[in-house]
Amino acid sequence: MNAAALPDIDFPGHDKLVHALDLAVSAGDQHAITSALRNTLCRMIRDRDVRLPACVYDPLEDHYARREIYRSPELGYSVVAMTWGPGQGTPVHDHCGLWCVEGVWDGELEITQYELLERDGERFRFRAAGGMVAGPGSAGSLIPPHEYHTIRNTRQDAVAVSVHIYKGPMQACSMFVPDGGEWYARLDKSLPSDQAA
Repeated sequence: MNAAALPDIDFPGHDKLVHALDLAVSAGDQHAITSALRNTLCRMIRDRDVRLPACVYDPLEDHYARREIYRSPELGYSVVAMTWGPGQGTPVHDHCGLWCVEGVWDGELEITQYELLERDGERFRFRAAGGMVAGPGSAGSLIPPHEYHTIRNTRQDAVAVSVHIYKGPMQACSMFVPDGGEWYARLDKSLPSDQAA
């Protein structure tokens, strides 16, 4: 994909956000990068100069929206804004080996991390290993192999928006559906981007 075709949606504070993310992604190894990105994302969420495109506040009725708003032509990272309608969420899933920093921009999200206990072919045994309800300005990171989690908007009367910064474009992942007790069956899931404007 040439640089002109990369996702790059204009919004107030775009250049300020991209400059701050570029600095963080240049911080060193994946632990240093995700730590710098967590701090940067928390700061940018609170920065009144940075406002996401209006489209990211529009939920979709049948699924949570994934709108890729920027991809760095030099550093390769991808910025995806996700819109969570009331009650929308994910199954247990991974990030296919990509590190990620996720921050709540608006609203409230419940995040539950899962520990992989064992694997039997395409069946995986997970146990919930902690969770939290996160509000605006909260950010966390996922570094493989500790990447299994769910995200859910538990509110029935409000939309939530989160920003996810991935090492590269995340176009697919593994999702895990309940298969008895703590066991889950792995399924491939493609992750198309919804229209951003």
